[in-house]
Amino acid sequence: MTDATLGTEPLDDGLGPIHGVYPQSDDAGEVLRFESTLRPKHFLGLSLRNGLLNIVTLTLYRFWGKTEVRRRVWQGVRLNGDAFEYTGRGKELFIGFLLALVALGLPMLLLIFAIQFGGPAMIVVLYPVVYFGLFWLWGFGIFTAFRYMASRTTWRGVRFRLGGSARSYGFRYLGALFLSGLSMGWFWPVAQRGLAEKLWDELRFGDRRIRFRMGRAEKVSVYGWYALGWIGTAVGYLVFVFGMVGLFAALGMLDAPAGRGPGLGFTLGLYGVMLLLAPVFLLIWSPYHAAMLRSISAGVTLDGAGFHLDVKAMPLWWLTVSNLGALLISLGFLMPWVQARTAHFMVSRLTSAGTAHLDLARQAGKGPGSGEGLADAFGFSAI
Repeated sequence: MTDATLGTEPLDDGLGPIHGVYPQSDDAGEVLRFESTLRPKHFLGLSLRNGLLNIVTLTLYRFWGKTEVRRRVWQGVRLNGDAFEYTGRGKELFIGFLLALVALGLPMLLLIFAIQFGGPAMIVVLYPVVYFGLFWLWGFGIFTAFRYMASRTTWRGVRFRLGGSARSYGFRYLGALFLSGLSMGWFWPVAQRGLAEKLWDELRFGDRRIRFRMGRAEKVSVYGWYALGWIGTAVGYLVFVFGMVGLFAALGMLDAPAGRGPGLGFTLGLYGVMLLLAPVFLLIWSPYHAAMLRSISAGVTLDGAGFHLDVKAMPLWWLTVSNLGALLISLGFLMPWVQARTAHFMVSRLTSAGTAHLDLARQAGKGPGSGEGLADAFGFSAI
């Protein structure tokens, strides 16, 4: 369960040193140094403003609010002294959301009509199509969200862009979930690395390609930590179930007359216990999540530069638990504060070894005209 030392070695994964296919300058390139100037407390006022405007506009303002949060977060992340810039607009996110409603709503309407006219037999035929189709759309949405944010991120005036196919990524995501289900979850670490490779290996800074080296990513051990999480979750679940059965028996509820269930107090108590146990399960999985973050960051390279994310289990667990607690207590108002805090946590732990020829990057195209509508419709977003 130990990680190989990464970030200080030459970028050679057994396939030979990393070389780009681009012309090289006479100098050795730049050493990449990341810095965060983010102050999460400065996002508290923005959190309150966005929350109130979302209430007044029935959540319509969220597209413009999210844009402002990203603009401030990007401005607080610096590479070699120069800040990143987010150039997306709220209007683009709103249009993307409207397009997603059409993409999701039209198939649902067709499904309803098909069931009405086709009867129960049609339900049997269409249910797998809808079930797997939604998972494909989820993967499609992840890719398009990543592509949009890349295209709206600039550094020293040069845009990032993402190549590849959203359709292909959707099928890969669907296959990853299917194989993970067949293996009772044990395929998921392989799937996560594979999905990360499909994103990062297609990313460009201008016309300079960022690569994902699977050999470097696999040097970071993750399966031992995954086994700890998997077994710990199974044991914890069994203890919880048997504990609840014992509590029901002690209270005489197992012999209660038909139609008489537990009272409101017991139900609230049960949910309270589940809420208290959530940090425990997060703690069980935090070593795996930290290891996977280190693994993925180790696989990313640019020219001769590699990356290392110094994330440990306990700090990551505390970040996650405290963020969730803040969102729960504030009813979601503190989301911008949480996002700034998380970005600062990650960037302040990101280092690089080797050099990259950033000065040779030529400008990339603007990218898609609308934002990550499917990601917003499904309720997920990187930030």
